[in-house]
Amino acid sequence: MLGDTDNRDQNDSRKTAIALIVLVLMLVGAAIMMLPALGEIVAVADLNTGLGLKDAAVIAFFVTLVVMIVLAVAAGDGLIGEVQYMIGGFFTFFIFIWLMLAWVF
Repeated sequence: MLGDTDNRDQNDSRKTAIALIVLVLMLVGAAIMMLPALGEIVAVADLNTGLGLKDAAVIAFFVTLVVMIVLAVAAGDGLIGEVQYMIGGFFTFFIFIWLMLAWVF
């Protein structure tokens, strides 16, 4: 009986580790895909003219994604049961960061 439980725990841990590795790889891929857009923003960004809603949305998405991944890793075991709160938090952070970037810059 104890060996059966250990095997299930190992399988669950393996699945969680694979999911986290895939998530990190997706984040790295998204960061690589963002480099041209970020380079263009930096090259033509003049702080006197402002950032604009489109450029602010791109930056806000990736900043929000990084913040939510940090919060998900910090949540630990509660991640699976709190997905509905993570999605709501993602959109709240995104809207807030997006509008603040567009307004301030």
